Amino acid sequence: MLYLTRKVGDSVVIDDNIEVTVVEVRGKTVKLGFTFPEDVQVLRRELYDRIQDENRSAAVSEDLIRHLGQSSSPASKTAEKEADAGNKADDS
Repeated sequence: MLYLTRKVGDSVVIDDNIEVTVVEVRGKTVKLGFTFPEDVQVLRRELYDRIQDENRSAAVSEDLIRHLGQSSSPASKTAEKEADAGNKADDS
């Protein structure tokens, strides 16, 4: 982590297109201003973490659904094979 000391009105530039400016310091609170391109997404850390957690949960749920769909019972696999055979006979 990079630590910097800045005064009100001072800025830092990140990757040539993001500027962070110290706007105000009041007690233990610092107000920052950000200038960045429209296509850059900026999120508070707590919101970013919540989105990441929800994405991981959704991926796990999707994997579980996919896994459950693949692990059919032998009886249902037999029924699927018979249905496929019937469809092939209909096509003849």
